[in-house]
Amino acid sequence: MYDVKKNLNEVKKDLPEGVRLVAVSKFHPAEYITAAYEEGQRIFGESHEQELRQKVEQLPKDIEWHFIGHLQTNKVKYIAPYISMVEAVDSMKLLREINRQAERCGRVIDVLLELHIAEEETKYGLTLEACRKLLADGEWREMKNVRIRGLMMMASYTDDETQIRSEMMTAANFFDEVKQEYFADDDSFSERSWGMSHDYPIAVECRSTMVRVGSKIFGERVY
Repeated sequence: MYDVKKNLNEVKKDLPEGVRLVAVSKFHPAEYITAAYEEGQRIFGESHEQELRQKVEQLPKDIEWHFIGHLQTNKVKYIAPYISMVEAVDSMKLLREINRQAERCGRVIDVLLELHIAEEETKYGLTLEACRKLLADGEWREMKNVRIRGLMMMASYTDDETQIRSEMMTAANFFDEVKQEYFADDDSFSERSWGMSHDYPIAVECRSTMVRVGSKIFGERVY
């Protein structure tokens, strides 16, 4: 078995206090998650509803499951009973549906608004202008079953550290703008989720509070 425990502890060593690790476990077997769990890891990231549902049934109940990646509105109802956080809300339509399904389950679901800052077309997310508009419109204030906890983004997949740093700092500065404008009195709006296996050390420098690390812990994906 891949040495999950050793890798997990090496990643955790790199993280300062106040930065939480989301262990990206999608496409990896339950025994890998169990190995990380035994080392004290509690937050895991998944992006496929059926795979996630199977793991939820098999694994300990105190795991905090984060849905990472693009979420289709028609899948929300399946994960609403147990998901802790949806990390990539990229439209008002999706936010409405999460609120609706959370209400049906009698829950409040934490979400992050996903920003599209990277120059790659393949990435999802709100432009800064679209995010400003969504917040300014104010419909989210009426939603009692979702809680906007912060922002998330993926930097360009490149070896150019200057570009990565620039994109992450754009997100960090935008967080400050949004915090001041809309969440000044809301302590729960505090999460900045950027940084993955290849760039999380830069993310930590760029004020990330949550990094999503998969292959560096679990190895290449098992499809």
